[in-house]
Amino acid sequence: MEAKLYRNTGTYDAPDWVEITNVKDVTPVAGNGEADVTTRANHGWKASKATLKDGSVEFEMMWDTEDEGFAAIQSAFFGNENIDLAVMDGDIETEGSEGLRATFSVTKFDRKEPLEEAITVSVTLKPTYATHAPSG
Repeated sequence: MEAKLYRNTGTYDAPDWVEITNVKDVTPVAGNGEADVTTRANHGWKASKATLKDGSVEFEMMWDTEDEGFAAIQSAFFGNENIDLAVMDGDIETEGSEGLRATFSVTKFDRKEPLEEAITVSVTLKPTYATHAPSG
């Protein structure tokens, strides 16, 4: 409930963070690829070494075309455009808040139309090729 998702409406070096409030169940996912480093010295145990980091952010939004955050994510998806976002555990201006900032590609934008519920969209974001690497 205290966590926040922000969209940068400025530049990378001079960000203007705008909170996207039309989100629920935000799930930042992080992991590593693995390299097999097993040798005979492991005495029958497989050994792994973490390699490249992998991450994504998944969340739900209400289908609200009047909402600026929704419109930005929808536009990024349909326009194949990148979007600079920060997924934070609190207010981005508060010292001690942590999270992930990255240039993302919207890889999933699934509209759900249940009979007795509001229309929503499931969104998945993944870091993409950009001048600046993801930071957290």
